[in-house]
Amino acid sequence: MMWRPSLLLLLLLLRHGAQGKPSPDAGPHGQGRVHQAAPLSDAPHDDAHGNFQYDHEAFLGREVAKEFDQLTPEESQARLGRIVDRMDRAGDGDGWVSLAELRSWIAHTQQRHIRDSVSAAWDTYDTDRDGRVGWEELRNATYGHYAPGEEFHDVEDPETYKKMLARDERRFRVADQDGDSLATREELTAFLHPEDFPHMRDIVIAEALEDVDRNKDGYVQVEEYIADLYTAEPGEEEPAWVQTERQQFRDFRDLNKDGHLDGNEVGYWILPPAQDQPLVEANHLLHESDTDKDGRLSKAEILGNWNMFVGSQATNYGEDLTRHHDEL
Repeated sequence: MMWRPSLLLLLLLLRHGAQGKPSPDAGPHGQGRVHQAAPLSDAPHDDAHGNFQYDHEAFLGREVAKEFDQLTPEESQARLGRIVDRMDRAGDGDGWVSLAELRSWIAHTQQRHIRDSVSAAWDTYDTDRDGRVGWEELRNATYGHYAPGEEFHDVEDPETYKKMLARDERRFRVADQDGDSLATREELTAFLHPEDFPHMRDIVIAEALEDVDRNKDGYVQVEEYIADLYTAEPGEEEPAWVQTERQQFRDFRDLNKDGHLDGNEVGYWILPPAQDQPLVEANHLLHESDTDKDGRLSKAEILGNWNMFVGSQATNYGEDLTRHHDEL
């Protein structure tokens, strides 16, 4: 095994825990399998009282929103103007910000922390410094270098590690959308965080089904579902919450009532349909800023409503006053 500290440790912690090789026992179990979209902001959506913190964090991301709160109004508006230009350039470049461009920007800012974690470890994976991460580079950085025929000779359960390696390679091939066996930053992000990418949905479902389907019949039975949530001790009475989960399985998980979960039903369980939060917020910002009601935003319209999009020292002070007034 080859141990690589610092940056590799950071990414291995994100994926597999604090071992040099990924642990066979690592990974989600039970409710940890369910991927719920995080809210755009934990702040109340309280525009009526002049509190735009929710909009600021949705539009900028939480950390960048904090940076804007320290800017003067002039600096904040200038930076917003540059963001408007970026949104338009990333779209059709027609000089207007469409609903789709606004939604795309919000979705991008909400994934910034994921992309930052990948960037932080990029050099560890891109060992030949060619700007791409090949499967061999990723494999060697994660599992170590082995001579042909000696794979995992130094671990207690080599067959389990071989299965893990094959599973990672399968996921890599799906993330590698252009099929060149070299991952771009976007493709590596999809490999590491597949639940956030629509084209990775099927592989997320397949991996979950393989984990939970212990008898390998291609379905999840209720006892397999419960075993993924709870391991009983000898002589222990089944807790009430486990009985509730059995009922949940029958009432809500088993959609076609055939007594087990197929791949489609596993998908609804672990990747439940969710409201498109970036689209909802984009519609809100467009509605509040589109003064001529033409269904798109000019740069002047956005800057004319700048304090809804971004904060500054002035808006931050005003929101503090509003909160203080409400507390009184």
